[in-house]
Amino acid sequence: MFVVDSPIGPLGVSVAGDTVIGVRFGARPGPSAAHPATTQLTSYFAGELTDFTVPFELRGGSEFERAVWAEIAKIPYGEMTTYGAIATALGDPAAARAVGTACNHNPVPVIVPCHRVVGAGGKMVGFGGGLDRKRKLLELEARVALARAWG
Repeated sequence: MFVVDSPIGPLGVSVAGDTVIGVRFGARPGPSAAHPATTQLTSYFAGELTDFTVPFELRGGSEFERAVWAEIAKIPYGEMTTYGAIATALGDPAAARAVGTACNHNPVPVIVPCHRVVGAGGKMVGFGGGLDRKRKLLELEARVALARAWG
């Protein structure tokens, strides 16, 4: 594991070769690495990168969780969707809470953007990294998306 410093605190990044297999919030200070994930995460937090291209692998998870993570990966930069909308997309509108649990189990947050999933009506609820981190990630993306849209 290596550490990437960010505005939301140090991120612990686990890799298998070139492939990211884990991102953890609140990592203890540790070694950094010359890895594409370091470059891309740094660029993301600088507002320069909106789509990650670093290879990642979603290890573990139930079939349902993997389906949720796949839906999360489709959410465009600077946009949000609700837990209920993902549940509906997966064919079970009553599974919003289960979607929230799956989001919390996402092994590569930020890269697979679970922070873009919000409660009904856009309410800021639940996030494995804490609501302050979620808010900062959403604010960063909104700021960058507006700047790009307005030139």
